[in-house]
Amino acid sequence: MRFAAFALLLWIGVSQAHYLGKEIGPLSELHHAVRGSVFAVDSRTLYLHDFHYDGEGPAAYFYVGTSKSPTASGSLRLRDERGSTTPLRRYRGEGITLSLPDGKTLRDVNWFSVWCDEFSVNFGSVDIPRSLEYPKPAKVAALRGVHGVSSDAIVVVDAQTLLIPNFSYDGEAPDAKFWVGRGDKPSPQGIRIPDENGKESPLRKYDRKTIVLTLPGELTVFDIGHFAVWCEAFTVNFGHVVLPRATLVNVPPSLKMLGVSPQSKLNCEVLHDELAFEVRWAVAGDSIVLQLVAKLEDGEYMSFGVSGVNDHSQMVGGDVAVAWVDKTTLKGFSEDYYLDAKSQCAGVHGSCPDHKIAPNTNSIRVLNAALVNGYSIVTYQRPLKASDFLDRPVLTNVSQPIIWAIGPLNSKQEVSYHHHFTKGDKFIEFGRPPLWNCPMPEGEEEHRTSEPIRQDKPRRPSEEDEEDVTAVIKPNPVPTPRPSPKVTPWEIPGIQCYEPPDGVFYAQMGPTGGKQGYSAITGHVGWGISWYINGLLIPEITVVRGKKYTFVVEGGTDPEVPARYHPFYITNDPVGGYYHKSDAEKKDIEIYAGVRRLRNGELLPNGVGRLCNWTPDNEGPEADEYPSFGAYQRSLTLVCEEGNPGVVTWTPDKNTPDTVYYQCFTHRYLGWKINVVDECDATEAEESRVVETLALPGDLLGEESIQQ
Repeated sequence: MRFAAFALLLWIGVSQAHYLGKEIGPLSELHHAVRGSVFAVDSRTLYLHDFHYDGEGPAAYFYVGTSKSPTASGSLRLRDERGSTTPLRRYRGEGITLSLPDGKTLRDVNWFSVWCDEFSVNFGSVDIPRSLEYPKPAKVAALRGVHGVSSDAIVVVDAQTLLIPNFSYDGEAPDAKFWVGRGDKPSPQGIRIPDENGKESPLRKYDRKTIVLTLPGELTVFDIGHFAVWCEAFTVNFGHVVLPRATLVNVPPSLKMLGVSPQSKLNCEVLHDELAFEVRWAVAGDSIVLQLVAKLEDGEYMSFGVSGVNDHSQMVGGDVAVAWVDKTTLKGFSEDYYLDAKSQCAGVHGSCPDHKIAPNTNSIRVLNAALVNGYSIVTYQRPLKASDFLDRPVLTNVSQPIIWAIGPLNSKQEVSYHHHFTKGDKFIEFGRPPLWNCPMPEGEEEHRTSEPIRQDKPRRPSEEDEEDVTAVIKPNPVPTPRPSPKVTPWEIPGIQCYEPPDGVFYAQMGPTGGKQGYSAITGHVGWGISWYINGLLIPEITVVRGKKYTFVVEGGTDPEVPARYHPFYITNDPVGGYYHKSDAEKKDIEIYAGVRRLRNGELLPNGVGRLCNWTPDNEGPEADEYPSFGAYQRSLTLVCEEGNPGVVTWTPDKNTPDTVYYQCFTHRYLGWKINVVDECDATEAEESRVVETLALPGDLLGEESIQQ
């Protein structure tokens, strides 16, 4: 690697290392010591080089305009380099980047000015010619080669960033690397390029994956002549493309080339230290770009967003992004969620993706994602203003309460109950000057981060752009987390065929019991609550054909509050949630108890009654700290609402399968197994190991449920 680093230094051209984009011209030096040079970075980004201003003007701002010369008429005020709309501060030879408003490009304006609103005075300006050929991404050839190497046309996003669309490689070679060098063809004199995750290890298999690569250090596309997939150990070219100098002469500069250091434009706050959960952000014009980083288990999500109320952190009513990286495909996701209630999504209620509640309401755009040393990293963008009735605005002038959570995804790739979440009130001032309040890794500065969040392209695609590509924060180097031990489920005694003697079961709600509870027992992700039968967390129940059983149901009665409404039913479906299934999903499902059929054929649940919850002690330990379910159960208190229980009766018969399930009619994965046998093989009736059964009042003895 020493040779590669030495070669890198030899290649870098001094002139190109200071490439700033397409020069528009110097600012006129009229008032308040304004001076500097203006460059076009891309279609809607300006760079001010060596900018000076004494800060003494009463109300000076950056402006662009459509008139022939700077005037108040037809002008557009720009946010400063920090995203602020306050009057300009003092500048002493600084380099800054400025973005035009959404929908505007440099073709739409005729001038740039430092303009005083109070006295309508131009402090210094430059004309922007209509014929300006501003920098834009450039397409080159597609990869074609051996070992399945292929891609669509490669895009040079900026002077240090390559986009490789739909890249494929069979992963069979021992030492394949991304490779660049001088000249038209690869050779051993080239250098390796880190992959999209910042690694220089041999390439894995890729199957039509779109990736973004960043040239290391000060190396630019002007210093190289080709890009390749190269087997370093055997000096074999698997496929390459030429990077023609004439094609690349007007690509945008990278932010690093503009002198933007990795943390100088970014904010960072630690949300949960144990899981290294951080939020990083930068205000970019009328939008904000955020990056979430955390140590997640496979199948877990991280969420972050704005509280449902303005004065404290509250989940209900909140507007969050739910993000995760699929550890198999390495594809990243970030979805816009509205938190209607503290429950998983059921229909349009609960914690649901916005698009499931109303069409065209997703306000989040994923920019990039990566999995690095066990850390999930997702970068996304959203507007500062609320785009629809499901969004809450991100404020830049005050501190704002936020909420966050980490938990498992369910089988529908939607959020389930979180095991880590905001405790107490947490406030963030999104519009503050950049402040990095996160740990810095050990090592040299150049290894800490690579490209920061790009603030020069927070826009929708336009006809002006060949590609709408946003570079991303590269993660800080982080240690590989220790593998988590395999979770052993609590031993929870099943309810045997002779228990209880009168065949009466009490079905109530309660917590899933952390990692040793529902998910470890069933292998499915729960969402924080589940059925308790006779005080036990989802026990397996064994019943005998021909015997009548009664379930006293206390799962809630009000369908208008979905998180507190859990009709009980018995079915052959191991998932549950019949109410929200499609017609195709319902086709092979049978229901044995807990519903009645109306004349129109609709199934109406009758396993409803007052809500009783086994409730944990808020001041006590977390569920994972209990060594056994018995110890955990003793910490729970049964809390019941006013009202009467519901009753479901059921007599399994010869047509009942050997395994059925007790479930919730409106939610998935709340129940577990019922084993159905022809006879009870117990030699003697043992005393029940579950809670003492109670005699039912006469008015609660309902009619037997209809078998479907």
